[in-house]
Amino acid sequence: PLSTSIKSGMMITFEIWFAVLPATMGIAEVVMVLVEYTNLPLYLGAPLAPLLEVLGIPNANLAASAMMVSFGDQFLPVIMGANIESELTRFVILVLAVNQLIYMSEVGAILLRSAIPINFGQLFIVFILRTLVALPIVAGLGHYLVSTGVING
Repeated sequence: PLSTSIKSGMMITFEIWFAVLPATMGIAEVVMVLVEYTNLPLYLGAPLAPLLEVLGIPNANLAASAMMVSFGDQFLPVIMGANIESELTRFVILVLAVNQLIYMSEVGAILLRSAIPINFGQLFIVFILRTLVALPIVAGLGHYLVSTGVING
């Protein structure tokens, strides 16, 4: 019945507001502090930098750091990449950040609280796999857009 659906929807909404939202805001804050005041993004991105170099992405170290930070929050990679001069690199960071989909400050926190039997390590593996699958596709698209003049390299 409609009244049961409305009641269920309201309960889920309140659970998200009062249980999930504070956790996601806390995670996002911690990630922002780590990004701003530590070298952790450089260490996390180091294994990804050689792949970016092979794919012809300029500023590979900075791009790799930005890409790995997106596990914490969707918008931080774009902020980190804002000062990179290469439009190709900024394009790859932006598209990959949207494609990675598993952010601990949003989707990840909700998945961990859900009835789905998944843990933090499994979420990180899914994030890495999505990144490794999407990266060559996004880099290829970026190089194509550079070659056609849509974006500058």
